[in-house]
Amino acid sequence: MEIALLFIGAFVAAAISGSAGFGGALLLLPLLTAVVGAREAVPLLTVAQLIGNLSRAGFGFSQIKWKPVGLFLLGAIPLSMVGALSFVSLPAGIVTRGIGVAVLAFAALKYFRILDFKPSTRLLIAGGGMTGLLSGLVGSAGPLGAAVFLSLGLPPVAYVASEASTALAMHAVKTVVYGKMLSLDRDFWLLGGSLGIAMIAGTWVANRYIKRASPAGFERYVLVLLAIVAAYLIVAG
Repeated sequence: MEIALLFIGAFVAAAISGSAGFGGALLLLPLLTAVVGAREAVPLLTVAQLIGNLSRAGFGFSQIKWKPVGLFLLGAIPLSMVGALSFVSLPAGIVTRGIGVAVLAFAALKYFRILDFKPSTRLLIAGGGMTGLLSGLVGSAGPLGAAVFLSLGLPPVAYVASEASTALAMHAVKTVVYGKMLSLDRDFWLLGGSLGIAMIAGTWVANRYIKRASPAGFERYVLVLLAIVAAYLIVAG
């Protein structure tokens, strides 16, 4: 019964993140923690997210914007390793609330046009570094990475696929680090693979939606969801 619940949770998580570029981990992490415990939940989430982001990037591969992806990963890759090496020793609640405050501020500023975020090399590298560090510490910092890519003004499929390709690289690095730090047995990898299958199915459903979405309507949808997710992080962190 618990495994079936995790499978359904992974499907829904992928449908959310596949349509908005983020958010699925917030649903899946509490379920994983309840079933496998806090210590294995973050590595297991990383494996599931690795497969889920692979499918998101794959479904929109032809529209990935490689230059901003590369700049983002310049900061994200090294700092995701630092975060993964440190995740067992820092209070995740404080870090999670910090992510929530930052994302909520970004969503409000952009929604009300108070501040016009201009894409730049500095923004992408710094945003990637911060996202990678926090992702390694608490398992996922998808809303923060999504906020950075939302500033680029990309079409829906390009936005989701480009953001997913950066998350894919970060999760791959963290999977290697977690594998060296923790004793992950065959059952762990089997469960991670099963969740990955659910993530692929959920991503496929979401991809059908974003192909029909208008850029303006899609941006409003993402900003509203960012605000909701940020509020959740602040309260539940």
